[in-house]
Amino acid sequence: MKKETLEILACPECRGELELVAEVENEEILEGELICRNCGERYRITDGIPDLRPKEMRESGGD
Repeated sequence: MKKETLEILACPECRGELELVAEVENEEILEGELICRNCGERYRITDGIPDLRPKEMRESGGD
């Protein structure tokens, strides 16, 4: 995921602004988290892909 992508993303739960907590390597974010500044929901970034599915789907492992 490119850091610039964060500018167009919003929390799927409340549409709040997302804060990035991650290590950036060569302008790429490979692992980390996006944390909503409004509701506090956390979204994991794995292999450069943020998991922005609703909480229920993430907890149940649903695809």
